[in-house]
Amino acid sequence: MQVILLEKVVNLGNLGDVVKVKDGYARNYLIPQRIARRATEEAVKEFETKRAELEAAAAAKLAAAQEQGEKLSGLIVQILQKSGVDGRLFGSVTNYDIAEALTKQGFEIHKSQVRMPQGPFKAVGDYPVSIALHTDVIVDVTVSVLGEHA
Repeated sequence: MQVILLEKVVNLGNLGDVVKVKDGYARNYLIPQRIARRATEEAVKEFETKRAELEAAAAAKLAAAQEQGEKLSGLIVQILQKSGVDGRLFGSVTNYDIAEALTKQGFEIHKSQVRMPQGPFKAVGDYPVSIALHTDVIVDVTVSVLGEHA
């Protein structure tokens, strides 16, 4: 299916690109999330008339993400979890826990923005985590998992 992108999508294209994607990806993700539209002649013409407005909105989103990224950069987030004497946690620290801790500190972060390449943390210690605020703004944060003996 041919779609026209309404914002930048990683590994797919930039704002205004007409790309061919699988039907299910377009129907189930891109179109419902308002990231893309079907690339009909009318949609392409309508996009060209709104292009400046969409580019300005995309630039504003990027600027807001960069501003938030500057505040977040190098931040150390402490999370307290129950642990055994050997430092292993009862349970684990997931992207949801990290997003919740950042939200309590006043940052608007969703769990889908937290990137944990090694998976959930299962032991006490300091771990590097990436926060994807925008497709172009990725910030590194240190998560310090502290043990609380049960």
